[in-house]
Formats: sequence, structure tokens, C-alpha cells
Amino acid sequence: MYLTSEKKKEFFKQYGKGDTDTGTAEGQIALFTFRIAHLTEHLKNNKKDFNTQRSLIKLVGKRRRQLDYLKATDIERYRAIVKELGLRR
Repeated sequence: MYLTSEKKKEFFKQYGKGDTDTGTAEGQIALFTFRIAHLTEHLKNNKKDFNTQRSLIKLVGKRRRQLDYLKATDIERYRAIVKELGLRR
């Protein structure tokens, strides 16, 4: 599997407050970004996999809502995570 529990802990440790704090918006956004990149690569090879395509669209929406929440509550944290992950918006 591409996403193990150790990999998740690494994301939350790097982007969140700690490896056990899975609720921070930054950690969730980083995890969603990793999953989006993985599904995008999968869809490049499997163009007719519509279930994965739907999952990708849902993940992008979840990440967008998290980013909107972060932007509304703390603009500096929003700018930092966008810059760190290399997101366009």
C-alpha cells in the first residue's frame, strides 16, 4: 500500500503539531495533497478508471474546503502551508 501508518505519522509530524495530532488543518491538507498526487499518477495510466476519478474529485474538494477554512481563520498559516506544499492558490 502506498500510504502506511508510518507515512501518515511523518506527514502529521512534519506539517502538524506532532505525529499524534491528526486534526490540524495543515496535516490534513498535506495528507490530501499526497493522496491527490498518487491518484493523479494512477489516472494517467488508467484513463477509464472512473471510480478513482470520482475519488480524486472528492479529495480535491475536501482539500479546497480545508484551505478555505484555514484562510478564513488564520491567513498566515494558510500562506505558509500553500508555500510549503507548492500549491498554486
